[in-house]
Amino acid sequence: MEKKTDLDRALEGDINAFHALFAEFKDQLKSYLYRLVADRNDAEDLAQDAFVKAFDKISTFQQKSSLKTWVFSIATRLAYDFLRNRPRWSGDVMDKVKERCCENGNKSEFLYNASLNSAYGEFDISEHINFCFTCISKTIPLEQQVTLMLKDVYEFQVKEVAMIIGKTVPAVKHILRFARQTMIDVFDNRCALVNKNGACHQCSELNGWFNPKQNQQEALMKLNLTQAPANASKEQLLALRQTLVKAVDPLQAKGTDLHEAFMKLHRLVEGEINEAWPDPAVGVLQDR
Repeated sequence: MEKKTDLDRALEGDINAFHALFAEFKDQLKSYLYRLVADRNDAEDLAQDAFVKAFDKISTFQQKSSLKTWVFSIATRLAYDFLRNRPRWSGDVMDKVKERCCENGNKSEFLYNASLNSAYGEFDISEHINFCFTCISKTIPLEQQVTLMLKDVYEFQVKEVAMIIGKTVPAVKHILRFARQTMIDVFDNRCALVNKNGACHQCSELNGWFNPKQNQQEALMKLNLTQAPANASKEQLLALRQTLVKAVDPLQAKGTDLHEAFMKLHRLVEGEINEAWPDPAVGVLQDR
């Protein structure tokens, strides 16, 4: 008799077998959801909800795709529902956060506390570019953000993306084209790393705030993004950013707690959280 696989057992209702399969892509799923919702706890909750719903509906899985693709489709629908009534972030959200942080000369002790009091509060330029990519992606329509993340960051095939978001392959290609072009346009107008006319010098400024001992130029020269040929196309620069982003798990990075603090401030200025600006003397990050 042929030995049963974990999938066979999961389809029969074995939760341990399903958990073993889910564990193979759990970290990717959580990082994907984090990039969509910009909050660690919300991403964890959505991933858990996806696990429960997928196991509950496992008998409907017809194996027309991988289990990973099927679970990502469930998680994506949950994320859509979660974000349905939330507006996209404004293009100048980083400027608004900086303005609030620098009021009265205060560079936000709240952020310093996250940096100094956490083992995961280290500032790293390459990780910050990943954080920046997430923030910029939240300024484009949700369907474009989801499609871009699935295809260019999590490397699903176009046909798999179509299954996840419930669109045709030609529709996915159309959405992806617009998403990439929008991201290119935003980065071209903002990022001072690759465009001297860019409005945003955040990487340099934050390096000075949180990691002054690091040789900034040396750190930048290690990044393919800043070593790109002078004649590199905007499409190539976006692809280089995406290569860097793919290498960073935002929930497991050296600076994940610092970035979580930044995300909270971004959500505050965009009105996603109905709270006062955080008291700098009070830590807000929960134990990992």
